[in-house]
Amino acid sequence: MTEPVRLTRYARGGGCACKIPPGELEAMIAGLGPAVGTAELLVGLDHGDDAAVVRLDERTGLVSTADFFTPVVDDAYDWGRIAATNALSDVYAMGGTPLVALNLLCWPRDVLPLELAREVLRGGQDVARDAGCHLAGGHSVDDDGPKYGLAVTGVVRPDELITLDAGQVGLPLSLTKPLGVGVLNTRHKHTGERFPEAVAAMTTLNRDAARAAVAAGVRCGTDVTGFGLLGHAAKLARASGLTVALDAARVPYLAGAREAVRDGYVSGGSRRNLDWVTPWTDFGRVGEDDRLLLADAQTSGGLLVAGELPGATVVGELRPQGEHLLVVG
Repeated sequence: MTEPVRLTRYARGGGCACKIPPGELEAMIAGLGPAVGTAELLVGLDHGDDAAVVRLDERTGLVSTADFFTPVVDDAYDWGRIAATNALSDVYAMGGTPLVALNLLCWPRDVLPLELAREVLRGGQDVARDAGCHLAGGHSVDDDGPKYGLAVTGVVRPDELITLDAGQVGLPLSLTKPLGVGVLNTRHKHTGERFPEAVAAMTTLNRDAARAAVAAGVRCGTDVTGFGLLGHAAKLARASGLTVALDAARVPYLAGAREAVRDGYVSGGSRRNLDWVTPWTDFGRVGEDDRLLLADAQTSGGLLVAGELPGATVVGELRPQGEHLLVVG
């Protein structure tokens, strides 16, 4: 019998852990302001928000984003679902609704069968259908390694826009999905062990959480992906000019995440996340394993919002700007 293809063997980094580190990314794009267009730009490069937004009229903003990455799991269909869910999340994180998406596919056609690529696309199609978002074509490239994602266009009401810079002192911070998919995916890549709970988390749309956030009047937030909870919280703190105080004991984790850290299944991306935030963070008595979990590079993670949402876990609060961007205790 032919041995099943392990897609993660064709990925140097898995999922959002393969992002360029936040510090390097900021240095790379410094001074590269957005090209001037005719529509009013509501959200651009200023703070590293999840998507760009332009105003169409007083009631409608156009949300545009793109996201793709290397295989995070071995199953092609699941990888397609995860990548599509993750790309759609950028629109939800802005308080918007995705309308239409395009496939972005890189495939080593002389190495991996096209039947697997079809399964990846089928996974993306099923997620887009569940989201009520058209998936209409896209672009493909013959490449050295497999990569997949979506370019997504959506809409948002400008007065319901969720951004990084709208935080206010005293607001609680809620997290809508547990952490730990990064270390579990790293363990999966090295051992082949499967983690259905992690796949379920990564393929859960942030649609309902976004709707609840908009209904609750939330105006500040982001999704938690490749920079980990600490990295995305630091970006929110800096954009809002506040301090994020996290209660490490309240942060939820997937089953097996702590064991994965203990056994050394931590990606290089997660370690770089921790290195980036450490100069601005007071960790108190929080140990190394907990720090790594808080910096764990998430793929298709949940939303971190300034406000309380039904079913979400309050993991901290916004405080006046102090000596540190992050206080973890």
